[in-house]
Amino acid sequence: MLLTPPEYKRLQTREVKIGGLLLGNGNPIRIQTMTTTDTMDTIATVEQSIRCIEAGAELIRITAPSKNEAENLYNIKKELRARGYDTPIIADIHFTPNAAEIAARIIEKVRVNPGNYVDKKKFDYIEYTDTEYAEEIEHIRQRFTPLVRICKEYGTAMRIGTNHGSLSDRIMSRYGDSPMGMVESAMEFLRIARNESYHQIVLSMKSSNPQVMVQAYRLLVNKMEEEFGECYPLHLGVTEAGDGEDGRIKSAIGICTLLEDGIGDTIRVSLTEDPEFEIPVCRDIVKRYSARAGSPTAAAEPTKPALHLPYNPFVYSRRHTVPVSHIGSGHVPVVVADLSSAGIITPETLAHIGYTYNAASDKWNISDGAADYIYTGSQTIDFGLPGTLQIICDYNTWATLKDNANCYPLLSREDCLAGNAPEDLLHFMALDVAQADQEMINRLKQQNHTVVVAYSNADKGFAPVRSFLAALMRENVACPVLLRVNSSATTVDEQLIHFATEAGGLLLDGFGDGVWLANSGAVMSNHQVSGRTYLEVKSKEQFLNNTAFSILQATRTRISKTEYISCPSCGRTLFDLQETTAKIRAATNHLKGVKIAIMGCIVNGPGEMADADFGYVGSGPGKITLYKSKDVVKKNVPSEIAVGELIQLLKDNGAWVDVEN
Repeated sequence: MLLTPPEYKRLQTREVKIGGLLLGNGNPIRIQTMTTTDTMDTIATVEQSIRCIEAGAELIRITAPSKNEAENLYNIKKELRARGYDTPIIADIHFTPNAAEIAARIIEKVRVNPGNYVDKKKFDYIEYTDTEYAEEIEHIRQRFTPLVRICKEYGTAMRIGTNHGSLSDRIMSRYGDSPMGMVESAMEFLRIARNESYHQIVLSMKSSNPQVMVQAYRLLVNKMEEEFGECYPLHLGVTEAGDGEDGRIKSAIGICTLLEDGIGDTIRVSLTEDPEFEIPVCRDIVKRYSARAGSPTAAAEPTKPALHLPYNPFVYSRRHTVPVSHIGSGHVPVVVADLSSAGIITPETLAHIGYTYNAASDKWNISDGAADYIYTGSQTIDFGLPGTLQIICDYNTWATLKDNANCYPLLSREDCLAGNAPEDLLHFMALDVAQADQEMINRLKQQNHTVVVAYSNADKGFAPVRSFLAALMRENVACPVLLRVNSSATTVDEQLIHFATEAGGLLLDGFGDGVWLANSGAVMSNHQVSGRTYLEVKSKEQFLNNTAFSILQATRTRISKTEYISCPSCGRTLFDLQETTAKIRAATNHLKGVKIAIMGCIVNGPGEMADADFGYVGSGPGKITLYKSKDVVKKNVPSEIAVGELIQLLKDNGAWVDVEN
């Protein structure tokens, strides 16, 4: 291979003790979740915690929005210990320093959000002078230092958890709604803690946008190395990821992209589902990395300036290519549906990848999630295709066709080196990146109509493919590249995680002009969570096509459907979040490109839904506040009619379209 990928290494971080659990410094990646029960209901919280612990959770987070809940953590901890469970408990704090100070004397770890622990967010833009800014920092020091000293005295760990959507007005005024603003928000609190010689700290940079999340963590690692010469352990998570396959895909893209770089010491997959269902997803993610070799190293690979990467790991920029047909720069990434193992291809087969044929009118209905190409292998098609759909077939089959309109050959590396590639016609070349030698690179420089289909036969192909794409940039090779990923995993969750990591992680770094997914694992079937179907599957082809479009949506590289930013629920939630999310999905899932936030309470309200177009936020028991962007439109709407009011809000703002019959 032209460029050997770096050896996998974990980022070297400080070791933090949370009760009897060690985190960071090469210890195993820890799994955690958060309860959704009322914290004042001791038994319900204990029993849900036990279900999570028995599923594999190593840390349990419980909300403590006021002094009462913070004090009741004593009873919850006592009952858990009486039942034989010593799993560390984390108190989740927003807005209330006094609750944090109570909790820190009781449990093993406290989480604070620097955006709302002292600062307030009113969405006001204020120009701060340097003196005024310094005065604000001093105010934070005075309010935050007592908690630091309590944690130090009681041996309590702390997470400084920045959220993209809850940056303070002060941070926003200087850094904007940016990854760097997220980093500086946490660093202000970390500097105060270090000045008190307190180091039992974990940090997080969460966002509902995986692209923002990944950039923020990388910047944080770089900043800590630069300023302190060391890094603290990192808690990874995509906040408000949603539910079902979309929630799993979005979470895996953000979390695994960083884990591939060796960044991350504990993870939480935030799904709008019962918390015990988050744990198997976490376990599948951690399993990808637990057996890998490589001792901790001082700096994660993509944050090392010395590597002279040909791309910027802190800012998204799509790799420049010379487009071939409608593949490459200036075009959204394409989707290839692999039908090579689908049996005899008929019009009914195409219904699984977004094309429905109406025999009476002799017309095709094309959905927003319709594949751009089908790969037929050695098969030929004997019926008329919709005009937007094109065929890729094996080179030997293509060479025998008398009419090859809208049909393009897939060549091997050897075919290309032998000069079999058609000079003036779009063609595809399947390339195992391990065979990407200088001879192949030189040949690609001479080809103007080649689209590389890059894949790796390695067990984990992310690093080899990324190294290949970086090599193309260094060599000024501008041909488009499709990312072909095969999964041999045996469960739906494992396959979603594998595809999301191997394709989605590369898309986040600006690599890839299309996605081609294949499946040699188990036959897909419908899957349920909490008694409801979260993945309806008619065929393997449908599963792969839907997954490809979901990955493109999650990476914000191609929008084909409604996006839901849905919090995972907790003890603060003021309505049935899972049921409401399902209702809103059913009513709005045809609104392509519209982002709707569904938040259980004001903590996860206008802040956490940072880039949503519309918001549905719990404001009191049975009461909903509706937002357009960050602006309140209606307050205290009864929950019984709130979904209808949301639909009316969409209509009033031109975001609604009627469903076509």
